[in-house]
Amino acid sequence: MKTILRLVTLAVLPTGWLPAQPAAPVVTPAEEAGFESIFDGQTLAGWDGDPRYWRVEDGCLVGEITPETILKRNTFIIWRGGQPRDFELKLEYRISDRGNSGINYRSTQLTDAAWSLRGYQADLDGPDRYTGLNYEERGRTFLASRGQLVRLTPGQKPAILGSLGEPDALKAIVRVGDWNEYHLVIRGNTLIHILNGRTMSVVIDDDPAHARLDGVIGVQVHVGPPMKVEYRNIRLKTF
Repeated sequence: MKTILRLVTLAVLPTGWLPAQPAAPVVTPAEEAGFESIFDGQTLAGWDGDPRYWRVEDGCLVGEITPETILKRNTFIIWRGGQPRDFELKLEYRISDRGNSGINYRSTQLTDAAWSLRGYQADLDGPDRYTGLNYEERGRTFLASRGQLVRLTPGQKPAILGSLGEPDALKAIVRVGDWNEYHLVIRGNTLIHILNGRTMSVVIDDDPAHARLDGVIGVQVHVGPPMKVEYRNIRLKTF
């Protein structure tokens, strides 16, 4: 438990556990130490996805569904540079008002459909119903809602250990229609999702039959209406 508390402290602890958190911390060079870009902003080098849905445009990794390319199953573009175990990931995203996407990590590629993943997901969407939560794609589904610190154990529903803030207050952190920064802190069995400097969800996965300790990273376009999502400044630090 001491290790878990140290990790959550690094990611900014829930309201009431420590003094109030700044909404938009200033990024200094020290905070970027150890991070390396995994997207060059010009090509899809190192990434693997369906070219009908993914392209590079204006320095961004763009996923788009048009009326002519409506999906029947979620599809991902997958980073082929490794299968990180303990890491931090930072990126910026912007999504259309009806869009639905997510950042998968510690995931496995399925064989029943091309570019399909199972695993943890930092959710994000245009209507802002799900942004910040932890969802397990093709698995246990909703693991932690926005504002929850949760522990998972075998055969049990997620146990809520604490609050990270009021859901409506955390929702207000999301910049609708504008650029947002996601920061994932993934260490051992502790999965921390931070958005624009605020901790949105924390999962402690103590379910050995389902927990994943490594796997691929990918970003998603989701079944539904036409949409567009853009990612940029994708940086990874591994431990």
